[in-house]
Amino acid sequence: MNFDFSPVLSQWPGLLSGVALTLVMTLVATVFGIVLGIACGWGRVNAPTPVRWGIACYVELVRNTPYIIQLFFIFFGLPAMGIKMSALTASILSLVLNLGAYASEITRAGMQNTPRSQVETAESLALTRWQIFAWIILPPALGRVWPALVSQVIIIMLGSAVCSQISAQELSYSANLIASRTFRNFEAYIVAAVIYLCLAILVRQILNWVGPRFIFRRP
Repeated sequence: MNFDFSPVLSQWPGLLSGVALTLVMTLVATVFGIVLGIACGWGRVNAPTPVRWGIACYVELVRNTPYIIQLFFIFFGLPAMGIKMSALTASILSLVLNLGAYASEITRAGMQNTPRSQVETAESLALTRWQIFAWIILPPALGRVWPALVSQVIIIMLGSAVCSQISAQELSYSANLIASRTFRNFEAYIVAAVIYLCLAILVRQILNWVGPRFIFRRP
């Protein structure tokens, strides 16, 4: 088999556009997904029983169904109920909901491991419930589970390749388009795989640097 990557690499503007959109989707999904996960993780422990049941149903539904089914339901199913959205919006929403479900269990585990003595000390200092959560519980909890959250973000970024099925023009979509134009399918997907690998390493390094310095401030 003769490999010729030049036709694929000559389409670098399309690849670059796909990389940019993949990173944007990952960034937005990470921010909102982790916030949703923290809220749901806290709710699983502290919210009233009906809310806890609702969160549990959401988490189990997302974690036990294929991501592509979730994506198709949002993009094809919601319009049947009068809720229409673009492929990009549907992709980001599905990524946020998916990450939020997994992040909720990860962050809940971190929050439940907070020593009770720390909370009691904060209560004795007349800190409000919100202050205790924001200053005493959440930062150490995120520090404990940050590697797991980072891994989940990487999974979400790689999973965004599925969004090409609804014509979201991310990296996988660009690779499919280039393969159809150049008839160099194998080369196109090898290049895409290498780019995904580089992105995964880059995103992991960035998050491992950002977390201790700006999110949970580990010394």
